[in-house]
Amino acid sequence: MLGMSPPRSLGYSLSFPKSLATLAGIMRKSGRTTPPHPSTPPPAPPSPPLKERSALTAPAALKPRRSLAAAISAAASADWELLPLPRSELSLSVTLPTGQTFRWRRTGSSRFTGVVGPHLLSLQHLESDPAGRVAFILHNPGSSEAASARSVLSDFLNVHVSLGDLWDRFSLADARFAELASRFDGGARILRQDPVECVFQFLCSSNNNIGRIEKMVGVLSSYGEYLGTVGGFDFHEFPSLERLSLVTEQQLREAGFGYRAKYIVGAVRILQGKPGGGAKWLASLRGLELEEVIDALCTLPGVGPKVAACIALFSLDQHHAIPVDTHVWQIASKYLMPELAGTRLSPKLYKSISEAFVVKFGEYAGWAQNVLFIGELPSHKAAVESCAGENKSATGGKRGRKRAAAVACLEKDDC
Repeated sequence: MLGMSPPRSLGYSLSFPKSLATLAGIMRKSGRTTPPHPSTPPPAPPSPPLKERSALTAPAALKPRRSLAAAISAAASADWELLPLPRSELSLSVTLPTGQTFRWRRTGSSRFTGVVGPHLLSLQHLESDPAGRVAFILHNPGSSEAASARSVLSDFLNVHVSLGDLWDRFSLADARFAELASRFDGGARILRQDPVECVFQFLCSSNNNIGRIEKMVGVLSSYGEYLGTVGGFDFHEFPSLERLSLVTEQQLREAGFGYRAKYIVGAVRILQGKPGGGAKWLASLRGLELEEVIDALCTLPGVGPKVAACIALFSLDQHHAIPVDTHVWQIASKYLMPELAGTRLSPKLYKSISEAFVVKFGEYAGWAQNVLFIGELPSHKAAVESCAGENKSATGGKRGRKRAAAVACLEKDDC
């Protein structure tokens, strides 16, 4: 019924070449493009209502003490490593800032910086490389951390999945997908995030937009250990459940979380009560069927089917999970199920839409849906067009005239 099985030949090795110190010169190009919201925003004015707040900030009394390590410059090290991912397999501009994760910041024209586990990393396409391959740098290196960082990053990026294989299949299955594939030639990769981190990111996403979600996630992240400063942004390891349990609902409300504050506090409490701990329980969901995963996640406060599908797709290996919102419903009615025209999204239609995507695209339907979603939203079309231009440049054609625009609003119901 799923329509196709997942690719058998994954095509990528998890080993990486030695450090490429000579690549450091690529970083000394034009100044960075500053995204609209820093990861650790300045303190908010005292006690204004949420609609008037200019920034979200962690309560001063609970801000963690910073590490004794000095702030780390983005160009402090030349230890760049090359990933086995050309732009067709990983396009940073259509993977990192498009609503899967809210902890990465643009720190250069084609560079993004973020945290994976305990590692502070930057990723950048090599403009001098015809294939537009991606290199990474570890900003908080240690003698025993380099190998760990490569392994963790490989897992985070799902490097074992070949987009080329998937996109060939998706293009044969759907004309709309084939059209989008011809425009930006791959690169929209689904991430494999830490489940705890993913849960709390998407608890912040309910009835929200990307800029505001980033602020809230930045506040939560600031309770974790400080790792360094890159491009003017402070970065922290995501806090443990134990650390988050010290944060009260009132403190989150004062920081601008509104009704989401009670969901976050409640979810922390429930996860801490799971046998073996919440992190272990969430990780165990990776071995269950999708329906079981959705039901389990929906026992957490503030998690409905849409948020649960986001968490399942972006962190729990449920590659055929479909987060259905009004935008995905519109995509389905336009390209997959024209009989939906004039109807309203309901729980019954939610299930029908999810099944339609799986029937058409198979066990990696969530990856296909993500591309259709990016290609359809007006706020993301600039990024798609930019990626198309960048790919033409990488293959010797004209350089794209636009860089990926900062994504404004992701007006989704839940995620």
